[in-house]
Amino acid sequence: MKYISWNVNGLRACMKKGFKDFFLSTDADVFAIQETKMQENQKDFFFDGYFEYWNNAEKLGYSGTLIYTKQKPLNVVYGLFGDKYNDEGRTITLEYNDFYFMTVYSPNSQKELERLEYRMTYETHLLDYLKYLEKTKPVILCGDLNVAHTKIDIKNAKQNERNAGFTIEERTKFQTLLDSGFTDTFRYLYPDKIEYSWWSYLFHSRDNNAGWRIDYFITSNTLRQKIKDAQILTSILGSDHCPVLLEVY
Repeated sequence: MKYISWNVNGLRACMKKGFKDFFLSTDADVFAIQETKMQENQKDFFFDGYFEYWNNAEKLGYSGTLIYTKQKPLNVVYGLFGDKYNDEGRTITLEYNDFYFMTVYSPNSQKELERLEYRMTYETHLLDYLKYLEKTKPVILCGDLNVAHTKIDIKNAKQNERNAGFTIEERTKFQTLLDSGFTDTFRYLYPDKIEYSWWSYLFHSRDNNAGWRIDYFITSNTLRQKIKDAQILTSILGSDHCPVLLEVY
């Protein structure tokens, strides 16, 4: 099984930058998208052979998640516990026979960390929801989690210690997630590899590879033996993020 996750930073804009060709070339079983920045009724595209599930933000041109899947799920849940964070379209969960697949677009703590408290509450609810799902079957979680976990996940660690996405509060929450029975698949396979998935549009950051690793595939620890590969597809353009990939046996 092949899974792809990509924060496209506006799906309509990304469509003009090669998204369709990439989507078709991957032939993924499940393709998760974050930051669609559009409503489902605004689309003028269709991918044959896929079911599609949208969670639109109430605010136009903001946030939003989407999953394309070849296999129709048993059930679809939007939000956490049915309704939390649906106003910003941040999560979708698909239930299959043997596992849950979930995509998330975690809130950014923003400049001056004005939304850090909101972010911390979200993280608590997210972990509670994941542990609730795990009572039934294991979970594959993907998306833009808006946090660089350790110093090797960010180019300029020292300069960013109190910036959104690299605060001790956010990194501690991420570690708590892992300590609760979950695996960062890329770091599990490549413990010392330095690759990034997001680059600022400022200061030629991508050209200089001054990036952050904030896009992830996380699985329940019980799925570790099924992990075949996890990749960060740094050569794929079209957004300030690049796609990430998980393959499982």
